[in-house]
Amino acid sequence: MFESLDALTLARLQFAFTVCFHIIFPAFSIGLASYLAVLEGLHLKTGRQVYSDLFNYWIKIFAVVFGMGVVSGLVMSYQFGTNWSVFSDKIGPVLGPVIGYEVLTAFFLEAGFLGVMLFGRQRVGPGLHYFSTLMVAVGTLISAFWILSANSWMQTPAGYGINDQGQFITESWMEVIFNPSFPYRLVHMVLAAYLTTSFVVGAVGAYHLLRTPENTGARVMFSMAMWMATLVAPIQIIAGDFHGLNTIEHQPAKVAAMEGHFDSHEGAPLILFGMPDMEAAETRYALEIPKLGSLILTHHIDGKVRGLKEWPREDWPPVPIVFWSFRIMVALGMLMALTGIISLFLRARGRLYNQPAFLRLATWMAPTGFIAVLAGWITTEVGRQPYTVYGLLRTSESVSPIAAPGVFGSLLAFVVVYIAVFGAGVFYVLRKMSAPPVDNEPAIETGVPEMVAAAAASIPSPKPKSAEG
Repeated sequence: MFESLDALTLARLQFAFTVCFHIIFPAFSIGLASYLAVLEGLHLKTGRQVYSDLFNYWIKIFAVVFGMGVVSGLVMSYQFGTNWSVFSDKIGPVLGPVIGYEVLTAFFLEAGFLGVMLFGRQRVGPGLHYFSTLMVAVGTLISAFWILSANSWMQTPAGYGINDQGQFITESWMEVIFNPSFPYRLVHMVLAAYLTTSFVVGAVGAYHLLRTPENTGARVMFSMAMWMATLVAPIQIIAGDFHGLNTIEHQPAKVAAMEGHFDSHEGAPLILFGMPDMEAAETRYALEIPKLGSLILTHHIDGKVRGLKEWPREDWPPVPIVFWSFRIMVALGMLMALTGIISLFLRARGRLYNQPAFLRLATWMAPTGFIAVLAGWITTEVGRQPYTVYGLLRTSESVSPIAAPGVFGSLLAFVVVYIAVFGAGVFYVLRKMSAPPVDNEPAIETGVPEMVAAAAASIPSPKPKSAEG
């Protein structure tokens, strides 16, 4: 299968594999760090033991997730030197310092206070421990700031010049850091991290409520998670709209691919579903809503939406991938918002904790944040193709002069090691989640992952088919 793939394709597959593994951990740890800060703050303010119990419950999970995020992130840095050395040479003077700032500010801040947060609760006062928890939470947000700034510059480069060696150099650090797409992408990603965490926390709470409806810790975590979903999901939809307006201004070809438009339109329809065909330059079997595409993308019912035919074919991104990943992200975002609305309705009727159907839905919603984050990153990164620096540096010009067998060997090694190491980490996290969330309740021995089994128990088993000879 891989024999016919060249070094460029294999290098892209390797980076895609490692970044997809990596992104799920920061998406969880950013939100979980803030959640821990809220829990400890509520405990200090109210004195309620349940908040302390939940803090102790989730801090063990945070430690493992944070560690896996750090390790998986280091691997990508090495790939810049092994598989993408030309890219590193050309953009190093601009993005090298930005990544360095992330290490000097965010990573050192997190590392400095993480030990106190994890192991110092009995050794320092409650105020200092809470400050350490806050600093870790702030550190994760600062890390997101720098990483999103670097990635956004690759999407919408600004504040740069090019020297005699063909390298990008900085002319304005403010323009490099605060490039045109950065504020929108930072807000969108941080909100996505909070939603991801809220639905994991909500799923764990729902799982335990299905088993022990009077579990105080499960009730508190489920209530907090549903409030977060109710409030943040609509804000995320609004932030996504602003991000889309920014993208259509700076990366219109990406938007054309996301929407499946090959021809330009005034009063463009919204294509809900279809099969983009790049060879025929059309979206087949399109299910459309007239005029709605222009209304959403331009905020004018007869606004012009540019189609991919306005650019040379060699500048088109892989349309089917971008088209479908975008729809997965949007559909899951809408489902999250709907879940929040349902929870608000049930809360008003006093049935939030004792509605089994909704609790099973919340349990099934556990992975939706991760899937939406992955779909969003695929939309962003694949939609940028065929460029690594949008409009300036092609991916084909960024790869190292390395033979395909070497890249294939390292890719295979990554797949094996990642599945073994991170599989064990995820297994451990699921084990911790399947334990009761309140220390003073009797421990219940459970298998992994019974949270999924609890939701699946509501689905009737299919009748066995008779064997046919």
